Amino acid sequence: MTTETKRQKQVAGLINEELNDIFRRMNLLMPDGGMISISTVKITPDLFEARIYLSMFQVKDTQAALLKFEEKNKEIRKELGMRVRHQLRSIPELKFFIDDTLDYVFKMEELFEKIKKEESPHSEGETNTND
Repeated sequence: MTTETKRQKQVAGLINEELNDIFRRMNLLMPDGGMISISTVKITPDLFEARIYLSMFQVKDTQAALLKFEEKNKEIRKELGMRVRHQLRSIPELKFFIDDTLDYVFKMEELFEKIKKEESPHSEGETNTND
């Protein structure tokens, strides 16, 4: 896996910052009963494609939320272009993905809690075996 160049990181940071503001203005970050945030922006080495990873917390239908971003893609890209036209020669294509890291963390925590509960009755019975 190749590492990101300094320019890729700069462009990704710029896009992340601008998209957060654009999403806030377009009211895209707060769907019904949930919260969406941009977790990461990755830019290709040629700077022609930006992959935006969306973190969704308590969003009932993540696929519908992702579809909402895809439907507004042209509008979002146009607004982004107006904001960064003096910093970038071309505006990258925007691709949206679901970042399921939070789901993974919650599942792992549930598994650890389950293991802890299963082990605790055994360890209580073994505490006073030398008496």
